[in-house]
Amino acid sequence: MKTGEVKIINKGLEDEMEVWGYRPCLWKTILVGVGVVCSGGLLLLLLYWLPEWGVKGTCTHTSLRDAHTLLLRTTDEFRQWFRAKAHVMLAPWKKPFDSLDLSATAQLPNGDHSEEHYGKLAQGQPIQIHFFTHHSTKYYWDDETQNFETYKGLEDVNVSCAGIHSDHSSGLCKTLQDFRRLFFGENEIAVRVPSLFKLLIKEVLNPFYIFQLFSVILWSAEDYYYYATAIVFMSVISIATSLYTIKKQYVMLHDMVAAHSVVRVSVCKGNKEIAEAMSTELVPGDVVIIPANGMIMPCDAVLIHGTCIVNESMLTGESVPVTKTSLPSSGEDAAVSYSMEEHKRHTLFCGTHVIQTRFYTGELVKAVVVRTGFSTEKGQLVRSILYPKPTDFKLYRDAYLFLLCLVGVAGIGFIYTIVLSVMNQVPAKTIIIESLDIITITVPPALPAAMTAGIVYAQRRLKRVGIFCISPQRINMCGQLNLVCFDKTGTLTEDGLDLWGIQRAENGSFSPPESEAAEQSLVSSAFVAGMASCHSLTKIEGELSGDPLDLKMFSATGWILEEPTEEETALHNPLMPTVVRPPKHVVLEANQNNPLAQNMSFEIGIVRQFPFSSALQRMSVVVRRLGEKHMDAYLKGAPEIVASLCKQHTVPQSFTETLESYTRQGFRVIALAHRQLESKLSWHKVQSLSRDLIETNMEFLGLIIMQNKIKQETAGVLRELRQANIRTLMVTGDNMLTAISVARDCGMVRAHEQVVIADAVPPKDFNPAAIMWHYTENPQTTKDNQSVEINLEERAYDKRQPPQEQSYHFAVSGKAFAVVTEHFPQLVQKLALRATVFARMAPDQKTQLVEILQSIDYTVGMCGDGANDCGALKRAHSGISLSELEASVASPFTSTTSNISCVPNLIREGRAALITSFCVFKFMALYSIIQYLSVTLLYSILSNLGDFQFLFIDIAIILIIAFTMSLNPAWKELVWRRPPSSLISGPLLCSVLTQILTCLFFQVLVFLLVRQQRWYETWTPQSDACNVSSYSLTHSSNVSSPHDHKNIKNYENTTLFYISSFQYLSVAIIFSKGKPFRQPSYKNWPFMLSCIGLYTFLLFIMLYPVPAIDSFLEIVCVPHDWRVTLVVIVVVNTAVSFMLEILILDIILWRLVFRGNQGGNRPSASPATAKPQEANSRWGSSFLSWLFCRRNKPPRVRYMNVALELQDDPDWPPGPSTVTYASDAQSHISAAL
Repeated sequence: MKTGEVKIINKGLEDEMEVWGYRPCLWKTILVGVGVVCSGGLLLLLLYWLPEWGVKGTCTHTSLRDAHTLLLRTTDEFRQWFRAKAHVMLAPWKKPFDSLDLSATAQLPNGDHSEEHYGKLAQGQPIQIHFFTHHSTKYYWDDETQNFETYKGLEDVNVSCAGIHSDHSSGLCKTLQDFRRLFFGENEIAVRVPSLFKLLIKEVLNPFYIFQLFSVILWSAEDYYYYATAIVFMSVISIATSLYTIKKQYVMLHDMVAAHSVVRVSVCKGNKEIAEAMSTELVPGDVVIIPANGMIMPCDAVLIHGTCIVNESMLTGESVPVTKTSLPSSGEDAAVSYSMEEHKRHTLFCGTHVIQTRFYTGELVKAVVVRTGFSTEKGQLVRSILYPKPTDFKLYRDAYLFLLCLVGVAGIGFIYTIVLSVMNQVPAKTIIIESLDIITITVPPALPAAMTAGIVYAQRRLKRVGIFCISPQRINMCGQLNLVCFDKTGTLTEDGLDLWGIQRAENGSFSPPESEAAEQSLVSSAFVAGMASCHSLTKIEGELSGDPLDLKMFSATGWILEEPTEEETALHNPLMPTVVRPPKHVVLEANQNNPLAQNMSFEIGIVRQFPFSSALQRMSVVVRRLGEKHMDAYLKGAPEIVASLCKQHTVPQSFTETLESYTRQGFRVIALAHRQLESKLSWHKVQSLSRDLIETNMEFLGLIIMQNKIKQETAGVLRELRQANIRTLMVTGDNMLTAISVARDCGMVRAHEQVVIADAVPPKDFNPAAIMWHYTENPQTTKDNQSVEINLEERAYDKRQPPQEQSYHFAVSGKAFAVVTEHFPQLVQKLALRATVFARMAPDQKTQLVEILQSIDYTVGMCGDGANDCGALKRAHSGISLSELEASVASPFTSTTSNISCVPNLIREGRAALITSFCVFKFMALYSIIQYLSVTLLYSILSNLGDFQFLFIDIAIILIIAFTMSLNPAWKELVWRRPPSSLISGPLLCSVLTQILTCLFFQVLVFLLVRQQRWYETWTPQSDACNVSSYSLTHSSNVSSPHDHKNIKNYENTTLFYISSFQYLSVAIIFSKGKPFRQPSYKNWPFMLSCIGLYTFLLFIMLYPVPAIDSFLEIVCVPHDWRVTLVVIVVVNTAVSFMLEILILDIILWRLVFRGNQGGNRPSASPATAKPQEANSRWGSSFLSWLFCRRNKPPRVRYMNVALELQDDPDWPPGPSTVTYASDAQSHISAAL
């Protein structure tokens, strides 16, 4: 197939794939069938494991349109292959929304799509539509694009908000519903729980279990029944445990999804009638009625009438109810195309709980169905759980490479055995069995179970400290984290805000700050009226509920919120508004003190809300004071945004200075504004007005100053992470100066470090995009109030400082971030390397930042409260949501502790789990090699290990040790060094190779030594070497005897069995490392007791033979002197192994050669302060680096390469008072700012 015929589907999305078309080929299929029969079914297994071979082996290339089978490959780093079968369906039109165009040409009014009209259209010749299904998503062939496309829902039409009101607000007739259901299917998120038989087949067809089956058959042919039975027993337990876990996860997910997936709903039909229907019958374009008492949403729908209070905790982990308003139907807002992301404040998401609705009398709360089934937000979440991307890919890829190396070693043994057996004229059956046996010895059967044990133990320990995990494989990834992003509010700082005070603006200037907003003198002021009404609070079961900031602000006024009952609503034609009013005693006192206010009503009705938007950074309300003819608008939001929407003469001249003085001290500042609306505006007109028309020409009222305290644990945790060489960032939606102040207070930016604010502006008129670089001064701490001050003045700047002493941090706003990513792509990585504060960041920008950091090879963790961090939490290598929910689908990890102390805990457990995985893998590899060496040496004399010797080694030693060595808890503190990220790394390979060579040397040594002993002879049942006297014996080669056709009992076998048994234990202890990532092994009691018990047992049977045990293990009696010699050899072997591991790996390689790989920003001492031993260490490091060919080798990770480039860049960081233009991004043009 030509490369040009490859098509890309889901282009630019996370699940982007390449697709090829194939059709069946008869001769290829026959050839494969013959191959399957000849190979005894092994070829079929191979084609099952490698779908691309299966398709290419039985099919030929064809065009995508005519394909019967499709071959898919992901474009990410995993390059996974999938096969899919193409299907054909018949439909009256090609696309699900084609009928809308046809109905428009028929000029039928909206909602009058008669059944007869659609019936006639449907009577035409049906069209064949090709499609395939992959991961619960259908892909349809599009003749226009000549590619497969997915249909998500109403957004595919690219309809405007006004268009939804005009064209889609009346519902669909049955014919049109049935037609769309052909494309969109049933509206259900179907998590089908596979039968146990299907799961069993899938599990058993795992390559590892097939290998085990092959091993068991081989051992049975050799009469190794006991060992074969033990392995079968282990495999059955392993499979049963795995099946139970998988089945339980499927059932849990099914129950979670199915709990509210099928409900009865009221649907508007095209002819204005309302009918009851099942939620599974809904299609995009249907109009559903939201009942007054709420419901669980069965689909994604956009509100077109009324208001809803919704709990979205299922999606976001945030339990605060959210107010959803109807989609704008007129004005500029209505002209833009509807987008679920941009209009999420008007969208009800599938699975979320609508608690209450607000509506007009006689008018129902209606919503247009936008997406159904797996296309919904909930459906996408379930898909990501059902079909997760492979995790920890590098570790497992290295594991497979390592296993391939073992298979290579087994291949050498396989050839050696065949050659040796042929030379000794061994029967063909024995040659086949023994040569294949070598392969089964080299690949350890208990490897996967032993590797998983460490992760399972870590997951249990995490659960004990309140961290829940829905993706256990990610625990290993946590061990590699070298950068953690933190949200600010609710994560680094307290969730709740306290009102510090208010500062009103009158006649264009600020009044002195006031600490109380509930004072009687302020009751009639517009400022307090704004505080009391400009919020999205609601009463749920009599309790005020909503955003914590709104709650604090409203409670500070002392006012009361009253909501209308359904009966009250029914009495009035317009919407009965939510009313806020001061308490009665305050009103009485205010009237007594102010006679002018006696006729004035204090009750304020909230007529319309424009909810808070992260993108706009503001919210507003339209209100009416009881008895007044005109309405008022109140606006609340980020001070800079509010000031820009106000009349300039109402904004005090000292606005910028006053705002800075508060933000420097870490206060959260919110501005209020007011506007009196025209009297002619009616209630109904207000409902259709766009917010842009209301939020303009406002009068500035003043500032609300909220105090956001840093959590007690924050500073200590950040200090711990910094000492562990883990970089920390703050990513917040708050004000820039507030964020910098909090960063300094919590130690993210230290006292002596500079902060450089990158302030970027997009291109305007003929001016290119530009970045202005502001340098902030170090904080000045006053003794009075310990406030932190940041002056935006140029600091003395010296480029001659050495790089390590030039300590600076960039601070970037969301606006600047957008400009830099679009117009300064060459600066993105440079900024990402040293930026610490990201302020005013939108949720999608947080996700984008995580991706940028990952692109320069950081292993990124994200810690947030789960509300607007969902994207970043899921995108990061390790996302930790601080939520009271036990498990949130928003992130892989959920901590019930409401502070960031969970982050070091998770990293410590991740490091422990990762090191445990390496230890177990190294141990299992060494176990295979040691056994392989023993068997290979014994094959040279046509002998082997006995059945019960194999059984003792594999069950009593290996299984017990492998499962107990994983129990070491994590080390109590984080160290600056990170564990290795790869199995195929210098230190690990050196460690394994030195141990292999040591074991080989001592096994060959004892094998040769025993044959040199004076008492040595060919063993027979009559031999009694234990009582031999010192006379010479004739040396003869050991040949098979009639008494033992397998020649198990002989002196070489016994000697190698003793030595190898001790070698297993010594490498287990050597590899089971403690500090700095795990607790020392002596604290792991099960492991220590196992080792002591096994050492004692082996020494006992070696020095004081017990006939019953000797007979069971098929070992023979040897002289006492030789036993003592073996003990000495065991001690020397262990000592050499320990010395090599400690000297070569821990001292030479880790400390001097490979520590450069640890990367990061570890500060280096200047030459002047270097101690003599450090100088020697540096000299030793240089020499060994040269010896290992690592001199001047560039770092493997990109962020270190960028750091090296910046060290040599004289123009970085940009100096104070400089501007970087997009047209000349490499140079800096000085200008007065």
